[in-house]
Amino acid sequence: MARVAVMGAGIGGLGTALMLGRRGHAVTVFEQDPREAGDDPHRDFFHWDRPRVPQAVQPHSFLAPVRTVLHAEAPDVHADLLARGAREYHDFDWFGAHPPHRAGDEDLVTLRARRIVLEAALTAAVRRERTVEVRRGSRVQALAFAPDRPARVAGVRVGGRTHVADLVVDASGRRSPVPGWLVRAGCRPPVVDSHRAGIAYLCRWYRLRPDGPRDPGRVRNGSSAPFALAGVFPSDNDTFAVNLVLSTTDPTRGALTDPAVFEAAARCFPATAAWLDLAPEPQSAVLAMAGLDNRWTSLADGAGPVVTGLVNAGDSLVHTNPTLGHGAALALRAAQHLAAHADATAADPAGYHRWTARALRPWFDAQVAADRANEQRLTENPPPPDRRAAALADCAFDDPVVMRARAQVRHLVRTPDEAYGTEEVERRLTAWLAARPGFAPGHDGPTRARWEALVADRPLAARV
Repeated sequence: MARVAVMGAGIGGLGTALMLGRRGHAVTVFEQDPREAGDDPHRDFFHWDRPRVPQAVQPHSFLAPVRTVLHAEAPDVHADLLARGAREYHDFDWFGAHPPHRAGDEDLVTLRARRIVLEAALTAAVRRERTVEVRRGSRVQALAFAPDRPARVAGVRVGGRTHVADLVVDASGRRSPVPGWLVRAGCRPPVVDSHRAGIAYLCRWYRLRPDGPRDPGRVRNGSSAPFALAGVFPSDNDTFAVNLVLSTTDPTRGALTDPAVFEAAARCFPATAAWLDLAPEPQSAVLAMAGLDNRWTSLADGAGPVVTGLVNAGDSLVHTNPTLGHGAALALRAAQHLAAHADATAADPAGYHRWTARALRPWFDAQVAADRANEQRLTENPPPPDRRAAALADCAFDDPVVMRARAQVRHLVRTPDEAYGTEEVERRLTAWLAARPGFAPGHDGPTRARWEALVADRPLAARV
């Protein structure tokens, strides 16, 4: 059994520690924030200042791999999530009655919950593991290297002391100091692939009123304009988030931080208007997030691992703009693989690096491509719309076969080429288009002129 030090107690770090501990490894987690998710996630969500984790207050929908990994490794955490108010949504729920079952359909389920609810359930489970210790308020200051093997990490430096470990897992997030430490120690530099995402997010949280309407009816969760996207994220305990996405170059972006302007803009989109028409209670200010990138950080190059005794996971390995919701799913997949191969990875991490490139890297590349397309379409000079892609998107909400393909892509089960490239999907799409000879890609959101008028009409105080 290995002695493992985990840097960071986010979803990736907690998940890694829990799965390692349940296989008998001795795990110590170091987290610089002294606070942890407790028994009141609603209070924690709105009153825990977490400047190093800006995504913590943004909307989340946890994709199928989160649920399937928890079912396999920690069914108690899945049950605790549901007890804390998380809700499950199957992509076929859109149709009311599910189509005839096919293998794998049972896994196409989203866990609807705020990030803090998953953190609280993982924290509670880790606290019960006797082989796992979490040291909060403990910042790792440096890596400790083996004196006779300068390219092998042998532990971490915390509070002036060395904590010895057979394997160190960097799960400290997108701002991880580890790449810089390795370079300064004389190791070959990690291989970093970074792409700026020219997209800004603005969201506001709401809660359904106990005595008010509960369901907007059969309405999609997303709408679009040529220059903006809008979406609704139903969540735990009657909360939901309304989200707007624009280009970072859009001059109206700053105005949307005014709650009145934000809500007026959101009401221009059918998806978000349907939920706002339920007269929910606002729970937050407008929360903005920008300056995003997609970054892949590999601790291996063409010559092999740049260091041994150390691997990265979670956002330290791969972090993506949250449009497609990949983060927690990829983090828990990596955690599961590490837990199953901890001893081998401690001896030689090459196999882990090969696995991440094969199992996780394709989804990073897909996010980069999607962001490029979104960034282009949200600018003033977007490329011509892709008629087939638009038809597939609409057809999925009429045809369960196409919805299945859509769900498989969304939940990281199959790539778009694999899911949409079948003869069956092509037949369904062809028939759908034949019944709609005039179909053309379009938008259900506002025109630019209407959007500009919203900003121009906002109160003077909001423009100061």
